[in-house]
Amino acid sequence: MIKKIFEIYKKYREGIDYLFWGGVAFLLSMFLFWLFAARFGWNEVFANTVNWVICVIFTFFTNKFFVFRSKTENAKGFIKEFVSFTAARLFTLVLEDVIIWIGCSLMGYNEGIGQMVVKFIGQFVVIVTNYILSKLWIFKKNDTDTDSNDQETVKDEDE
Repeated sequence: MIKKIFEIYKKYREGIDYLFWGGVAFLLSMFLFWLFAARFGWNEVFANTVNWVICVIFTFFTNKFFVFRSKTENAKGFIKEFVSFTAARLFTLVLEDVIIWIGCSLMGYNEGIGQMVVKFIGQFVVIVTNYILSKLWIFKKNDTDTDSNDQETVKDEDE
């Protein structure tokens, strides 16, 4: 049974890892938003933007090393990934800030549970968009970066 679970994990590792680390980042973002907006009394869009800075740094490193296992050969490649990652996240920051502004400022859900529901909706949209941007643009694998060695290892274990 453990072997079967490991095989399933290996087959779907990237998606499972993205969900796990994305879940951790989601909880961190929700907590920081609550802390900054509800406890500190900051404007919701400002609270979201500050929490975004913290979460972008966290998610860059977890996505790079644990989810997409991206390898860069030098500082230039690392910086290029970080800039691409941050640029994509800036797009989704604007998207989420607009959702929060509409929900909290225009629709009046700017306190308590309503505020957190708006943040939750914004996070859902951001998570899906971020995965697509990360997979297709930032951490895309070159043709030479395939996992053929991993697949051969699995085949050898099954024989």
